[in-house]
Amino acid sequence: MENTNLARLLYARFEAVAIALQPLVALAVRLYLFRVFFLSGLLKLRDWGSTIYLFTSEYHVPVLPPAVAAVMGAGGELIFPILLLLGWRGRFAAAGLFVVNLVAVISYPGLEPVMIKDHVLWAVLISYLFFHGTGRWSLDALLNRPKPAELREGRA
Repeated sequence: MENTNLARLLYARFEAVAIALQPLVALAVRLYLFRVFFLSGLLKLRDWGSTIYLFTSEYHVPVLPPAVAAVMGAGGELIFPILLLLGWRGRFAAAGLFVVNLVAVISYPGLEPVMIKDHVLWAVLISYLFFHGTGRWSLDALLNRPKPAELREGRA
């Protein structure tokens, strides 16, 4: 019986550590995704002529004209990562980045398998944030925290 209690205690501590680390892990994922996508957006802005050329000749975004696709791609890579980093409207930002990532894979037929692995990793991390939220260390959590009056009235 004593071994069972020790096992339960150890597992409870293990769970407590994992739960305590959730905000840090969510922040680390947000920082990583911010860096990947924001730097890609900056690269597109740095040489807009090359960006337009790539969207005209290399990337084949369905339906959209190349110039519109370039603006939307660069815009998505710059705006959504900032929202995600701040954790403000995090699920919306994650959904937007997921679409940007998916369109990148669909529209560039020359992706090597190693590059596809990167996109799959990013999709999994983005999905994690979409389904689990941006964590306690985010503007979403701060802005949606119950006010003391709501706690007293039992509305939280």
